[in-house]
Amino acid sequence: MALLATTLIADLSDAAEYPRNQSLYVEMRDGVRIAIDVWLPDGLADGEVIPALMQATRYWRAMEHTSGRIEDDNRFELANRVNGAGYAFIFVDARGSGASFGWRAYERSVEEATDYGEIVDWIIEQPWSNQRVGAFGISYAGNTAELLASRKHPAVKAIAPLFNDFDNFEHLAFPGGAFTQGTLSRWGNRNDMMDRNALCELRDVSGDECEALKQTWPGVKRVDADTSGDLLAQAIREHERNVHAAHAAAGYEYRDDPWGEGGVVNAGYLGSPAGHLPAIEASGVAMFIRAGWQDAATVNGTLSRYLTLGNTQQVYIGPWDHGARNDADPFHPVDTEVFPSDDEQFAQMFSFFDRYLKEGGTPIESSITYYTLGADRWNTTVAWPPAGFADQPWYLSADGELSTTAPRNESGADTYQVDFDVTTGRHNRWFTNNGGGGDVVYGDRRDMHERLLTYTSEPFDVDHEITGHPIITLYVRSTHEDGLFIAYLEDVAPDGRVTYVTEGQLRAVMRRVSDDPPLYRKMGPHHSQLRADAMPLVPGEVAELKFELWATSVLIRKGHRLRIAVAGADKDTFARYPLDGGEPTITIERNARYPSHVVLPFSTAGDH
Repeated sequence: MALLATTLIADLSDAAEYPRNQSLYVEMRDGVRIAIDVWLPDGLADGEVIPALMQATRYWRAMEHTSGRIEDDNRFELANRVNGAGYAFIFVDARGSGASFGWRAYERSVEEATDYGEIVDWIIEQPWSNQRVGAFGISYAGNTAELLASRKHPAVKAIAPLFNDFDNFEHLAFPGGAFTQGTLSRWGNRNDMMDRNALCELRDVSGDECEALKQTWPGVKRVDADTSGDLLAQAIREHERNVHAAHAAAGYEYRDDPWGEGGVVNAGYLGSPAGHLPAIEASGVAMFIRAGWQDAATVNGTLSRYLTLGNTQQVYIGPWDHGARNDADPFHPVDTEVFPSDDEQFAQMFSFFDRYLKEGGTPIESSITYYTLGADRWNTTVAWPPAGFADQPWYLSADGELSTTAPRNESGADTYQVDFDVTTGRHNRWFTNNGGGGDVVYGDRRDMHERLLTYTSEPFDVDHEITGHPIITLYVRSTHEDGLFIAYLEDVAPDGRVTYVTEGQLRAVMRRVSDDPPLYRKMGPHHSQLRADAMPLVPGEVAELKFELWATSVLIRKGHRLRIAVAGADKDTFARYPLDGGEPTITIERNARYPSHVVLPFSTAGDH
């Protein structure tokens, strides 16, 4: 372990108080030095012991500020929150990022996860440690918290993976096998800038503006001992080997394709908690989890984790964008304040950690607390799907109708020339997650009616709630061997306003439903997304595409109608399919032999 780092702390053990903040390197098993910041509560005296909360990121643990004042550290506010709750706070630069040495063959690697276990080893060696450690974070840092659990370290008792990617391939990078090219390109480019310590590029400034910025914020924070900056420069040179995520993904189609330099196989699983489930369950760690209904497809990962693992899980699913920075209930005004507030969110999380990391804490029982869009209502359940809902099929019918009556005609179909210019914009569920899109705002989608295939119900005569996993089955013919099929679930108000609720997508060649058991429980059909299971369409022949729409909970008001809209592209988000640039014409069958339909989990008692 890192003798230098350990000495820097141990030398202070005879002092009356520990310093608030230190930046130092901890050396890993292979000699790679990992940069950490250690924040301790103000006034912590020799002999006092406290638990530690850890956060590991690939987005810089902190930025350098030329004043050198602790109050100017960009992590000061977060550290104060954690320290004020009675915890040491350890902020970590992931291997191959920030001021840490090493390089990144793929994101969230096994080597990276192993580092975090060794950081815990270092934490519990410190004289202020009570031998109990937790980890928390949003997005990438939520992934690292869950990957830490896979190390099965006995000191790690609880974690809070917030808005994280349980299965990065399925729920973010390639939902339904479709590459989220628009969002991943931006994310990969920003990571590349950070790995080069190119702050001016990140802030999109140059010339005098850049020089002025660097006078205050030179870039990533150095460790305290690196007064010359030589160590940081060496670390950044090692980052040059990092595999650019978007560049690697552009040559990656199936889950088992080799990834980037070195040809890592199954990087989508290895770089996701979903690839480490037996170890995470064996760890026994308790979990505090948040997810948003419209934050990529990560809510499906949240629900799959709950259904698959025996770990205690306190789950909250809300009307949030990525990170709960904004309210994303599509039935609210865009400027609606997020609930609960930041202070309340932190208080909930610290209360959870107190139960497992402090003396006398009482463990909790697993539960899911979820918000219903359009109803301004929170609900709590211990089972998923919740009681009181039943699956109801709705059929795509003639004249653009959506009906609970199955078709009886022997023929009936709708033909659609794929419009590759349609888009849901750059403030959708995918951009909020990894493209810097901020709040989720789809707006009024009534102008899409003429550009998509749409099927709309009659107005509802009472309120109805839909909660669970919609599943759509499309019987299709195409002029091409491949294509993207996107299904949107929408609410149509009496005044004609069309509100986005959720969506699902499937790349046609990924449509084979596998008999092999998935790594985790799914509520919809299991598409392996393996190259051996590829199934090109036969032009002109009918094929069945069965896939889930991302889970939701929504109230459809009396007088409103339901709409299913089918598209073949979302130009700002997904890569174009087929990859050869063809322009398919597709036909949706809607007849007695091929009854295209969607199954919706409806409340069995009206307004649930």
